[in-house]
Amino acid sequence: MKNRFSIGEMAKLHNTTIKTLRYYDEISLLKPIHTDINNGYRYYSTEQFEHLNTIHYLKELGFSLKEIKQHLENRDIDSFLLLLEEQKELTEQKIRELERVKQRFQNRIMDIRTAREIKELEVPFIKEMKEKTIVRLMERISSEPELEVTLRRLEDLSNLSSSIFIGGVGLTVSLDHIKNTKFDEYNSILLFTEDDDLQSPLISTLQEGKYACIYYRGNHMESSMYYNILLNYIAENGLEIIGDSIERTIIDHYISKNKADYLTELQIPISY
Repeated sequence: MKNRFSIGEMAKLHNTTIKTLRYYDEISLLKPIHTDINNGYRYYSTEQFEHLNTIHYLKELGFSLKEIKQHLENRDIDSFLLLLEEQKELTEQKIRELERVKQRFQNRIMDIRTAREIKELEVPFIKEMKEKTIVRLMERISSEPELEVTLRRLEDLSNLSSSIFIGGVGLTVSLDHIKNTKFDEYNSILLFTEDDDLQSPLISTLQEGKYACIYYRGNHMESSMYYNILLNYIAENGLEIIGDSIERTIIDHYISKNKADYLTELQIPISY
């Protein structure tokens, strides 16, 4: 038959599947021009090529099949322009989110590369830190299981994803516990965030100023020894501790199975 194409031919010509065309028929999005009543075979015509092309085009733009069907049934230019404007805004939102995700990955890459270049290990030093936005959950943590559960709670409450925060998680030890050399209990967990427009009741600020810091190869389990080194350094230099400490494991077993790669930083805010 001239100008008649079987469903298989139609699918092949338009780089789609027979299953998809059958579904379009079921929802009345694209019905065959003819269906053989004897065998149920579907046939399409060249006049329907543009119809299918339009469906593919709108799908690529992100429109749902329901929206595409409404447009093809109504074919109203004002409604179509409105659909395009709405889809444009959704696309711009996705681009902004992807840019934020890109920045997070870039920061993690820089963290890890910088960590691999650190030569001065187990040696205290003073670092000037700028104010940083953090998401912080105040909660007592004294074991690894409590840490994991609290991290999940923090992510849920903040609508954040753990997959992009490798290296961005910190634990804090209270000022009182530091002074009493009790380093095995934390009073909060925090996430360093690059989202300036993040809305969360847990948003807080990491204070600007000077911090006594130390890097070491290991994780939180080995922190006590390095706290003592830092405290001796602070005392010897006549410094005053003015806030909670921060522990941040930059490289751990989630990143490398080689323990020689592990890196943790301790930071204690101080004043002269």
